[in-house]
Amino acid sequence: MKHSKASASQYTGGRLAAFGNWIDDRFPMSKMWREHVSEYYAPKNFNFWYYFGVLSMVVLVIQIVTGIFLTMNYKPSSAEAFASVEYIMRDVEWGWLIRYMHSTGASMFFIVVYLHMFRGLMYGSFKKPRELLWVFGMLIYVALMAEAFMGYLLPWGQMSYWGAQVIVSLFGAIPVVGEGLAEWIRGDFYISDITLNRFFALHVVAVPLVLIMLVVAHILALHEVGSNNPDGVDIKKLKDEDGIPLDGIAFHPYYTTKDLVGITVFLAIFAAIIFFAPEMGGYFLEHANFEPADPLKTPEHIAPVWYFTPFYAILRAIPNKLGGVVLMGMAIVVLFLLPWLDKCSVRSIRYRSTTFKVALFSFAISFVALGWLGLQKPTSTYTWLSRFFTLVYFAFFILMPFYTRNEKTKPVPDRVTYHG
Repeated sequence: MKHSKASASQYTGGRLAAFGNWIDDRFPMSKMWREHVSEYYAPKNFNFWYYFGVLSMVVLVIQIVTGIFLTMNYKPSSAEAFASVEYIMRDVEWGWLIRYMHSTGASMFFIVVYLHMFRGLMYGSFKKPRELLWVFGMLIYVALMAEAFMGYLLPWGQMSYWGAQVIVSLFGAIPVVGEGLAEWIRGDFYISDITLNRFFALHVVAVPLVLIMLVVAHILALHEVGSNNPDGVDIKKLKDEDGIPLDGIAFHPYYTTKDLVGITVFLAIFAAIIFFAPEMGGYFLEHANFEPADPLKTPEHIAPVWYFTPFYAILRAIPNKLGGVVLMGMAIVVLFLLPWLDKCSVRSIRYRSTTFKVALFSFAISFVALGWLGLQKPTSTYTWLSRFFTLVYFAFFILMPFYTRNEKTKPVPDRVTYHG
């Protein structure tokens, strides 16, 4: 009996191996697995901050899957959009769960992306030879902002409508082409059914395709130059006789199993928010958005979702509308220039000067403060605070070539430091 089971197992294994060989003859499945997973060697000293890259992939999958199910019952029409969302929430089986997963996923996406970007700033993951990797990452961020903005209009609630009205009208401040550009984006003279339809098409088809292509490019660029690490040391310099980095370990099974722990903890937090605080006090789902859009009734205080508010605060800090739009755009553009602004040869914050550490954490504080100020009503005090933190935000980049050029750094080790 045991002999027959072993024979059956060997037969099945042989058939699977033959099927795998058949695929490999026609598609580089095994080659891709080896190059990007089992034989991709990552530094052995990854820490907590390196969870956020894989978590952003997890949230991307959640958003795509839940988005597909939402489109099955959503009506992209100004007359039916709000009612269709209510139908999903009340009548579609498990519709409330799918909708809350998608709305919570949007905020969680930005949380993990912001933390992922901050890790890149701390450990110098934007520095040579990873400049293109950083640029791809920033393009993902811009695509994500576009995706979130267009998706925000779809529920056709009060804040969706008026938020879109304010943001699109900003393009009208651009000299000469502004009004025409704003009209082209809306597809009409005001936010209407046409705007909703084109935003729906862009949100569910065009931008996700761009986002996925950029994610693939980001991963390919990462695997070409290799992962950075908390020491900022290039592990490719020291290899054994087989060409394997001395301070590297195979991504699979070591980091795949480690990442499962982080993913489990993240999903537990994600589930807790969905089941106990899906609105998160109005930050994830704003209270005004539970009212249908009314073009004749302006909300008392219009503000975008929390992940846009740092840039909204910068916009409001400038009295001139065109100046505010330009500065808001520059706040994003300047992030692309980071690899060429930082003149220091040392990557990791562990070995950089106190000046850089103070500058980086001042920048982080300014970003969080601007985010909070963007949610508040524009009083005189808050406006002046916004101006101050806008100055701190831009000072981090503008002064960087000067305070990093002759930076007094600590000695960088030849190999990664690791305490098992």
